[in-house]
Order: sequence, then C-alpha cells, then structure tokens
Amino acid sequence: MQRLHNFSAGPCTLPDEVFEKASQAVINFNGSGLSILETSHRSEAFTEVIQKAQSLALELSGLKNKNYYALFLHGGASFQFMMTAYNLLENKAAFIETGRWSDKAITEAQYFGKTEIIASSKDKNYTYIPKKIQCPSDVDYLHFTSNNTIYGTQFKSFPQTEVPLVCDMSSDIFSRQIDFSQFDLIYAGAQKNIGPAGATLVLVKEDILGKVTRKIPSILDYQKQIKAKSVYNTSPVFSIYVSMLNLEWLVRQGGLEVIEKRNQEKAKMLYHEIDRNSLFKAYANKQDRSMMNAVFTSVDSKFDEKFLNFANQHQISGIKGHRSLGGFRASTYNALGIESVEKLVNCMKEFEKNTNTI
Repeated sequence: MQRLHNFSAGPCTLPDEVFEKASQAVINFNGSGLSILETSHRSEAFTEVIQKAQSLALELSGLKNKNYYALFLHGGASFQFMMTAYNLLENKAAFIETGRWSDKAITEAQYFGKTEIIASSKDKNYTYIPKKIQCPSDVDYLHFTSNNTIYGTQFKSFPQTEVPLVCDMSSDIFSRQIDFSQFDLIYAGAQKNIGPAGATLVLVKEDILGKVTRKIPSILDYQKQIKAKSVYNTSPVFSIYVSMLNLEWLVRQGGLEVIEKRNQEKAKMLYHEIDRNSLFKAYANKQDRSMMNAVFTSVDSKFDEKFLNFANQHQISGIKGHRSLGGFRASTYNALGIESVEKLVNCMKEFEKNTNTI
C-alpha cells in the first residue's frame, strides 16, 4: 500500500521505523509472547518502557538532574487546562491569549481562581503573537501556548517573568532547541510530535507543587502522580510505548539541533511557495509564522474545494484548514519528510499553472 503524504494537524505522522517496531510489538512485544496491547502497565517490561520514555523526555529537554519530573498521563492537553489550575492556581493566574486553545485554558482556570489576560491577539483574529509582554508579580503563574495550530502562529521568544511559567507545547515540543529550564511546567498532547494519541507528556519542576490550599483528587495531583511514577492507574500503554520509540528515533537523528534544521528547511520551502503562488496567501503575520503549522487561504474561495480534490489526487492528505477558519493547513511535524513538502509545493505549482482547466 502506498502511504499518503500526511500533513494532518494531529494525530501526526511517525517515522517508518517506529511504525514497523510498533506493528511488531502489537503481535509480539520484545519476544514476550504477549502483544503490547495486552501487556500489564505494572509489568517489569512496561516499567522499563515508561522509565525509558521519561528519561528520554528529560534528556531531549535538557532537564535531567535539574529537579524536573516527566509524567505520561491520560486526557490530552485539554485535561491539563484543568489540571494545571487545580495544582497551581491559589488566587490569580495570568494568560496570554493567542487562540482557541489558550481560550480553553482560561475557561478551565476560571473554576479555580481569578484569571487575567495580560496580552491578546484576538483583535486581529489571532494572526500575530503579542510582543513586549509585562506580567504582574501578584499572580501564581503565567500560562501561554507556544504554537497555535489553528492560526499558524508561534512564539519565537518567550516572556521574561519572575513568576512561574506554564506552557502548552502540544504542537511544537521537541521541534527546536530552546531553554526548557525557563519553564516551571510544560505539557503536550502526544499526538503532534511525540507519538500517537492517548498520552500527554508533562514536564514539571518539583518545587512549584504543593502550594495550593485546596484538596486535590488523587488522580489529578501531580505530586501523587510523581510518587506513583505515572502509573497511579492503568497507563495508556501503547501510546507510551510508541512515544518511547519515537523519542529514541529523535535522539538517533542527532537530537533537537538536527531536527530544528530539518524543520526550518521544510517551513522555508513551504512558505516560499505560499508567498510566491498567485492563488494562495499566508494567514499569519510573517514574523510570527509557525514552523509546524503553515496556515494559508485561497485568494478566492472558489478554489478551495478544487485544490483539496487536486491535492487528494496527488496522495496529499490532511491539508484542510480547521473548521473555524477554513482554507488550508499543512502541518510539518518532525517525522514528515522533506520529500512530502516538495510534493505539496509541486502540487501547488501545478494547480496554479492549470487553474483554468482544473
């Protein structure tokens, strides 16, 4: 079967070797005679898997031996909108509003305390990233989303603040080199750059925990999850296993330095064509464009369905824009090869050339 060029915003494409190892494990996990799908989350074999995944996450982020823990939890990033506030929000939290996902995080936090939006790009429908952000000192933490999948914007630098910094990195974690230690808590749904849907990675600094006065249900308590080593209850075994394979692949590629260069090359190629092509235009401001999610529209909506059909005929999948925005979105996560971007670029060129006959 010929694989499609998968530009989906999530679940993401994964490296071929990860697919191969995972498929083998579905039949026979490490020669155990059991499928990974039926392997106990408390077995010695899976304990090795989750410990390796946690260690790799800390290694790639440069947080090993820096008082951080890596947790693999249920519920996706949407669950973390609530869980972060449950554990960290005592009085008031500050937020940077850059799109739907930051809005959802604000909504959930309002159940636990006061929220203050200190910067927003809503005035221009989230086409840019706010600059020169000043965070008040009387908040428990500052929360923002590093990359906005719907609108195709991305923070190129991060707020400087004395209060704890919490970041939703679901769609750009491990895509570039950054100083992860400037953050006190990072969370990311696995299904973008880490692995398949079903698990969420949380990187949390131990000393920001245990400061709220409310009682926290055990399964929602980061401290109890740390104590239980992410297996307080039945873990999403398959998702964590494939995430481990993918993190191993990232290390073998040369780590974030090599991955970032590849991602820059893919983004440069794609945005160059979007800007050049007479039928398309980029959605986000140029200086704030996401390296992971290129969002663009047709100059005339009459081309939308035609181009989607044309792309589909060329084995290109997943470029339809989010339902709230329309247009197109090409997500170029870590495992997407540059040959797929070349395929999309050539498709755009051919569509432009033949637009009057398509």
